[in-house]
Order: sequence, then structure tokens, then C-alpha cells
Amino acid sequence: MDNDQISQLLTIILSILLVVLFVLVVIFIILSIKRKQGGKDSKISKESKKAQPKTIDTSYNKQSIFDFMEFDKIEDNMIIRKDGTKFVMAIECQGINYDLMSGLEKNSVEQGFLQLLNTLRYPIQLYIQTRTVNLESSLATYKTKLEDIKNEYVKKQMQYNVLASSGNRPIKEIEEARFELIKLQNLYEYGQDIIQNTEKMNFNKNILKKHYYVIISYVPEEANKSEYDLEEIKEMAFSELYTKAQSLISSLVVCNVNGKVLNSKELIELLYMAYNRDEAEVYELEKALNASYEELYSTAPNVLEKRMKEIDKQIEKEAMEKANEAVHQAMDNKEREKRLKEKEDRMNELIDTMAKRILDENEQILGTDIKEEAKKVING
Repeated sequence: MDNDQISQLLTIILSILLVVLFVLVVIFIILSIKRKQGGKDSKISKESKKAQPKTIDTSYNKQSIFDFMEFDKIEDNMIIRKDGTKFVMAIECQGINYDLMSGLEKNSVEQGFLQLLNTLRYPIQLYIQTRTVNLESSLATYKTKLEDIKNEYVKKQMQYNVLASSGNRPIKEIEEARFELIKLQNLYEYGQDIIQNTEKMNFNKNILKKHYYVIISYVPEEANKSEYDLEEIKEMAFSELYTKAQSLISSLVVCNVNGKVLNSKELIELLYMAYNRDEAEVYELEKALNASYEELYSTAPNVLEKRMKEIDKQIEKEAMEKANEAVHQAMDNKEREKRLKEKEDRMNELIDTMAKRILDENEQILGTDIKEEAKKVING
């Protein structure tokens, strides 16, 4: 192959490469243009979506919550339903252990319940509510009582220390004060054990208690609202429900079941547990009421006043402890002074005793006769 043929072949290959390179450049330009157009379209779609107004349902308000509830309010130990169309009263009953009763007792309960059913002339509803046992209120009461016992114990201890160190009090009076002190100490230790056991029991959330209720209602259908206003209807409902409740309670006594009419606060707790079953175990109604959630923040006690009360409590506590320590120290000093005075008064006697002891120890050297004569000289 000569040089002309080689040059022609190279020219052809170069031409092919240029054509392929041109085609690739065209494809790249087309793809870039499409990508830019696609980005603009997406931006336009996003902007159009942003421009569209958001449709959020803002109809959820306070009134809608009241519409969800099946009652208007609780007043005069009654649950008042919508617009006074129905009034409800609840009776709490104490359960009995039927299985542990004897045959005669079971027969008495059955006869009483049969008599109750036969005397009913109006509908009733039996309602059972299961609650987790919460002992926090009992614990708070125990701790308050235990703190009072502790303060009384400290005071009695100070009084006993003063009596014991006086030296001129009758022994009987000192023994009585000591007995009272020991009794308070035992009571304080017993209270500490009760609180520890109650706290352990309160940690166990599996302890459940059932509450039994009898629900009675009054529907003022026979009362013409054109003749009676709402207050008069409410008085009629209360009179009717209270009479029914007392009749039911008397009939339940025959069955060995004690009952009582729930007051307004107890009705609130009943509904609170029914509507907030899970939250009520963590945050009970009493805490919510004590937290004053129904009040404005401006009614809360002043921070400085709260701080002042805490400081006063701290001062009283530390002052009591310091006074107790001072009494103990004063007693120790007085006891030392008493022993020193006794020793000073008996100094001559102690000297004579020690001298006689020295003579006894040296009897072998001195001889018995000289020792006895020396003792007579010491005795004077």
C-alpha cells in the first residue's frame, strides 16, 4: 500500500469520527433544552401549588366540644342533659363479697334483691366503673401526720432532757416523760413503715378497684315548659330524684349494700374517669383542680410570697434542730460540772481511799501491823 492510499483511508476515518462527534453534540443540546423546560414546568407547578389557598377546617372550637358532651352542666348533685331535657342522679354502692357469705346470708341478700326489683316502678341503670387504685392522697395525708408526730417528738425530747438534767424533779415525773417519749418514737417509726409500704403498693398499677353505681333519671315530659321555667323544672327534678334515691338506698340496705348519693364533685370525678380513662391514671382530677387550670394565671400566688413561706418553714425547722442540739450540749456541760463538783466535794474521801489502797498494795514491804496503824492515822 502506497502513501496515497494510506492518506485516503485516514481521511475517511477522520470524517466518520467528526460525523459521530457532531451527532453526539446535537443530542446533548436537545437533552439540555428538555431538562431546562422540565425544571421550569416543575417550578411553575410548585408555584401554582403554593399559590393555591390552603383549606383547613377551622370549625373545631369550644362550642363543638360542648356539642360532643351529652350534658350541659352539673348542678345540685345532678347531671343536667341538653337544655334541661333530662336530669340524672347517681347512687354509689359498696360491693359485698357474696362468695364468702354463708348460705343463710346469701338467701337474705337474694330475698332483699328480689324485693328491690318488685318494688321498682321506674327504670334504673347499673353502671360499673373500674379504676386503678391511687393512694397519693392518702400518702400526702400520712406524710403530713408523720411530720406533726416528728415535731411533737422533738418537743417531748427537749422537755425530757430538761427534766432529766434538772436534778430536783421527782423520779416518777421523769419516768412518765420518758414513757411518753418512747411512745412517740415508736409511733414515728411505725408511721415511717406505713408510708414505705403504701408507696410500694402505689407503684403497682395493676391493683384495680370496681365502683358500682345505680343511675336514675327524670324526664320532665309531663311538665309544660310554658307554665314552668327552667329553675322550677330543676327543683321538681331534684325533689323527684332525691325521693327515688332515698327509696333505693333503703331497699339496698336490705341486701346488705350501703349506698349514698354522689355530690356534684363526685359526679365530676365520675365523668372525668369515664371520658379520660387513660389520662386519669396519670393525672387525677384532684391534681387538675389543685393546679387551678380553670383560673387565670394572674390569680396564682405571688412567687415572692411562696418563697417567703418556704424560707419561714426552713427557719423554723433549722431553729428547732439547733435548739435541740444546744439543749444536748448544755446537758453535757451541766453533767460534767455536776461530776466535777461531786469530785471536789469528795476529794478528801477519795484521797483517803487511794492512800489506803497504796498501803494495801505495799503490805508485804510495810508489814501488817504498820499498815493497820497507818490506816488508823488516815481515819483520824
